[in-house]
Amino acid sequence: MNSIVFGRQICGDLTAAASREWLVCDGLGGYSMGTVAGMRTRRYHGLLVVSGEYTGQRHVGLAALDATLVIGDRRVRLSTDEWDGGIVDPAGHQHLSQFDLTDGIPRWRWDVGGVVVEREIAMAHGRSLVVVRHRILASDGREVRLDITPLCTWRDAHSDRFAWGEPDVENTSDGFTFEHAYRVGGPGWVADGSWYRGAYLREEAARGLGATEDLWGAGSFSASLSVGETLDVVAASAPFDDDLPSADEIIIRSRERSARVIATAKASNRTDSLLAFAADQFVVTTSSGPSVVAGYPWFGEWSRDTMTSYEGLFLDTNRWDEGRGLLLRSAATLSEGMLANTADAGGLEYNTADATLWFVHALGRHVERTGDAELASLLAEAVDGVIEHHVQGTRFGIAVDPNDGLLSQGAPGWALTWMDARVDGRPITPRPGKAVEVNALWINALGTAASLRAGVGLSEKWSALAAAARTSFAAAFTRPDGLGLSDLAGVDDCSIRPNQLLALSLPYGPGGPSSVVDVCRSQLLTSVGLRSLAVTDPAYIGRHRGDVYARDAAYHQGTVWPWLLGPFVDAAAKVGVDTTSVLNGVDTHLCEWGVGSVSETLDGDVPHNATGCPFQAWSVAEVLRARKITEAQ
Repeated sequence: MNSIVFGRQICGDLTAAASREWLVCDGLGGYSMGTVAGMRTRRYHGLLVVSGEYTGQRHVGLAALDATLVIGDRRVRLSTDEWDGGIVDPAGHQHLSQFDLTDGIPRWRWDVGGVVVEREIAMAHGRSLVVVRHRILASDGREVRLDITPLCTWRDAHSDRFAWGEPDVENTSDGFTFEHAYRVGGPGWVADGSWYRGAYLREEAARGLGATEDLWGAGSFSASLSVGETLDVVAASAPFDDDLPSADEIIIRSRERSARVIATAKASNRTDSLLAFAADQFVVTTSSGPSVVAGYPWFGEWSRDTMTSYEGLFLDTNRWDEGRGLLLRSAATLSEGMLANTADAGGLEYNTADATLWFVHALGRHVERTGDAELASLLAEAVDGVIEHHVQGTRFGIAVDPNDGLLSQGAPGWALTWMDARVDGRPITPRPGKAVEVNALWINALGTAASLRAGVGLSEKWSALAAAARTSFAAAFTRPDGLGLSDLAGVDDCSIRPNQLLALSLPYGPGGPSSVVDVCRSQLLTSVGLRSLAVTDPAYIGRHRGDVYARDAAYHQGTVWPWLLGPFVDAAAKVGVDTTSVLNGVDTHLCEWGVGSVSETLDGDVPHNATGCPFQAWSVAEVLRARKITEAQ
């Protein structure tokens, strides 16, 4: 069973329970998300968070349900939220006896003096709709009633909202609509709106951001329940063109979909099943076709993340048709030989040196593993265009050096590689010039382009350029001290970074000495990923904590990245290094931050506490892919 269970030891510990987050997705880029404790700790948490035209443009709608259990004349609030600057009130976690995530559905159980209440949350797939079910599992015979107050807002997920006037709320036969954006339905509805002021969000406070907001308590749903009976609340975004489906229907379909996802991925054990389902959360349908959400809760579509994730998300889970559609959709955004990186800001942005090269790699892997010669033929011209524009030169100084065939990049104020953090517009790791992984990707793209042409009967075109670049790569990047490869060619820099792994890991990469794996294993590898900089480096920062500026400064200066496990396992296999124990920390990590998933980053320092997005696409994809490789050995 692909299940994760937390008992009273964690559920009753507010710090532990509030640091573990769950996620349920609608397949459109929207989601429902919160903590095991039931506490909202982020501005992004909510039961109904709706995706916009671009997946990164989301709105928080139904924020929470404030549930009160009434047993005779005793009232016990089951919620655990913080109000008025961090005062915990109420303390529902004290009654929380169990949380589990099974088949993608989070479930809580509260035990109040022998009365056991269960909550389950499920979302429709392909529709912005959430079901929250409360069920009485046990009772001592006394009358039991549940009163549930929906706490509402409608705002951009990245912002906040405070009480001003009254929101536009219209009552319906079984609930209400909120500002024409979504509706909420359930039994025993009584309208009685008022502002709940000062909701406190502890994770936003830790990031140095606005940490309070106000929510509208729209009224209450209520039902007297016997053992086995339920109170179901359903919320759905506009348009309101049909009746809300039953909670039973949504929950059953959700479990069935989870089973199909795992069966399609041919997952054979608990960890692989969890990763297959986690991978499914990032694959979404947009108005223009399949896409990938880079990470929940704040990222949308990012082509670098999408293409780095491609093999793990689509090929290793046997979702070939969706992957094919994504590659065709992505190719349509090519401009001047570059793939659009993101549309989170509302328009296409072309600002990476590597995303397009990852796209060529993804296409090559798709064709090799599926035998899809038709796709190769359809996109061969587009790939040739990518190569030609890089040879001639394109945006941001991205151009091939005619003297050695290597790819250079860089522009003032920009960080164009995956190490792209900036503070006040200043790149932390700008890496202008010839970066090792960019050139590994470039040489891999040349080899992939040549292979694609050969596979569809086109004349040879790129092999000579690939051979020249491969020869130049060895001369430009091999370190004289025997510690693998330099991070930048022609720069007096002794830093040890994981980027060199791509020279060995990519199928048409330039290769490198076995010391690449040795130095990365000894100085960068942890139980859950690789550090972005060696601990011995003077610039190393071991904790990815603090406000936005502190976190961005540490982002690629020692912070651990799980996605790098994929390249490490590939590179190790190339040089015959055993990797059977490399992924041992994954099982533990699946239970300690984003439940059932893999986080974006972790602290470089032991004990490697998770940071960043709790649910990150390329982390899940590359861990999943790495497990496939190690299991096949």
